Formats: sequence, C-alpha cells, structure tokens
Amino acid sequence: MSLVVRYIDAPPEAVFAILEDGWLFANWVVGAARMRDVDEAWPRPGSRLHHSFGSWPVFINDKTEMYEWDPPHGLTMNAHGWPIGEALIKMEVKPRGSGCVVRIWEDAVEGPGRLVPKFVRAIGLTLRNRESLRRLAFLAEGGARSETRGRA
Repeated sequence: MSLVVRYIDAPPEAVFAILEDGWLFANWVVGAARMRDVDEAWPRPGSRLHHSFGSWPVFINDKTEMYEWDPPHGLTMNAHGWPIGEALIKMEVKPRGSGCVVRIWEDAVEGPGRLVPKFVRAIGLTLRNRESLRRLAFLAEGGARSETRGRA
C-alpha cells in the first residue's frame, strides 16, 4: 500500500470541483492517457469513467468506478488497468489554513499487480501518486473548470 500526502493551496471545494469533473481525470492521473466517456451520473457511487492508458499507437481501454463520494471530505474508487489488474484508491481531504491537505492511499486488489512484492508496489505507486497530486494541485490552485459540463 502507498500513502502520499500533499498540501494544496486551494480549499477542499476547489479540489472536489476537479475530482467531480470526470473529463479532467486524464489531466491529473498519471497513466490515464485519454478520456473516452464519463457516465452521466459521475461521481455518484456506481458510476464510471471510461479511459485509456498507454501511448499511441497502443492504448488499452479501461474504466474507473466510484465506490464512495463524500465531498469535500473524501472518496473511494476502483481503477481497472487490465492486464495489470485493479487498484483501490482512497482520498481524504482536510482543510488546512487557506488550503487543504490531500492524502491518497492506493494498492492493487486484483490481478497480476498483486504478485509484485508489496514494498516494490509501494515504491511505484508512491512515485505515481506524488506526480498525480502535483498535477491535481496545479489544476485546483489554477482554478481549472471544465466548460463541457452540462452541455448536450
């Protein structure tokens, strides 16, 4: 299991505005190369993001499902990344001064990724999630908002 903690100089609501917009997922999640679709119900529990990972010309299409959505406090998701497997991701957001502290826990829960020794898995996930939170901070601190939300 990996735990990464980062201070973001934006309120929890700004962080959740980014998390709520599924079309921004590939902008902050390392490994997500592009978005293919976002369920209309996103981010309600049971809804899914449909994304791809890889690099042109080889992409693998997969999905991420929201398990728990509790803005502006936290969320739990299941990310599918077959053939590697699936990972459980939990985020917690707490106000701190004019910003917030974001904690992200992640670990493999299904598939071949679980065969990788825990300490090796933790190193890779920690590096990936440090960069993911760095990107999330850029978006939240910069006031990113999607103009596509709510359009037909």
